[in-house]
Amino acid sequence: MQASDVRNTGDAAENSAISEPLLEVEDLRVSFNGANVVDGLSFTLSAGEILGIVGESGSGKSMTALSVMRLLPQNGLLSAKRLKLNGEDLLSASDGRLEELRGASIGMIFQEPMTALNPVLTIGGQIMETVRRHMNVSRREARERGIEALRRVGIPSPEQRMDDYPHRLSGGMRQRVMIAMALICRPKLLIADEPTTALDVTVQAQILDLMLDLQAEYKMGIILISHDLGVVSAFTDRVLIMYVGQVLEDARADAVFTHPLHPYTEGLLASIPPVDRDQEHLQTIRGTVPPVFDLPPGCRFEPRCGYARPICATAVPDLIDCGGGHRAACIRNTGYQFPGVGQ
Repeated sequence: MQASDVRNTGDAAENSAISEPLLEVEDLRVSFNGANVVDGLSFTLSAGEILGIVGESGSGKSMTALSVMRLLPQNGLLSAKRLKLNGEDLLSASDGRLEELRGASIGMIFQEPMTALNPVLTIGGQIMETVRRHMNVSRREARERGIEALRRVGIPSPEQRMDDYPHRLSGGMRQRVMIAMALICRPKLLIADEPTTALDVTVQAQILDLMLDLQAEYKMGIILISHDLGVVSAFTDRVLIMYVGQVLEDARADAVFTHPLHPYTEGLLASIPPVDRDQEHLQTIRGTVPPVFDLPPGCRFEPRCGYARPICATAVPDLIDCGGGHRAACIRNTGYQFPGVGQ
C-alpha cells in the first residue's frame, strides 16, 4: 500500500504544525532495573493527526504507549520534562484523575484482544462498565449505547453479541469490540498498539478503514504502533522510527518512505518483499538488536550499519533537522564525509 492509497499524509501534518498540540511528550524515559527501554523520546501530536511509531521488537514502542496511559508495570520508572494532554500535566495527575482520563480522554486498543478482553465477562458487561464509569448513565442506557457502538464498528446482530463471551467471536470481531470500547466515550486521543496483528489482510483493511472513518468523525489524534510498514505508510501523517528506545528518524510519512535519511530506515524498507516481481532472497539487516543493558558506546545502530565508519563507534549522533521538518540521527547528515560512500 502507498500513502496516497488511503490518506493524504501532508495535510494533517501541516495543519498540526500551526495548531496547539493535543499531546506533548518531551525527554520521556522509562527504565527497568536501571536500563532505559525508552531513552529521551520527544514528540507532539495534534488533534486530527495520525502518528506512526515503527521499530523492531524491543524498540520501546509499547512502553511509550503505556507511559502516555500511565500504565507501566510497578517496577518501571518513568520520567519526563513534559507529558501533557490538552495542556494537563499527566505526570502530576493523581491516580483518581488518571482513572477519569483513561477511557474518557484517552482510549487504547491493546495489542492482543483475546488477552485484553476479560474471558469470564460478556462483551456487553465490559462495554457497559466503561460507559457507566465515565458517562454517569443508567444501566439501560449504557446497554443501548453499547449496542450502538458495536453496530457502529460493523458487528452484526449487536444485541446478541452484547451477551456473548469473547471466545465466541473471531479475531476480527474481537478487535472491533476493542475499538468500540476504546471509542465509545469519544476520546481525544486514541493509542492503537498493533491493532491489525494476526489478522488476515482483508480484515486488516476493514479495521483500518473503520478507524479512519471514526477518526475523521471524532477528530481524534491517533498514535499507531506497528511493525507493518505497509500499514503505516497508508495510514499515518507522520512517522517516528524507533531503535532501542530512541528515535532515529522523524518525518512526514511520505518523506520517510520515499527519501529515508537513516540507514536503519533504509534497511527496514529494503526488507519489504516486492509485490511486482519474484525475489528469491529477501534483504535483511545484519546482526540483532543489542540488549538495553549492553548498548554500543556510540551510535546504537553502528554494529549493524552498512555505512558505519570508525567515528560511528564513539560519536553519538543527535536527532537533527535535515530540512522540511525531516529529522534523522545519523552522522552522515551532519556534513561528515564518508570516503567512498554517497551522501
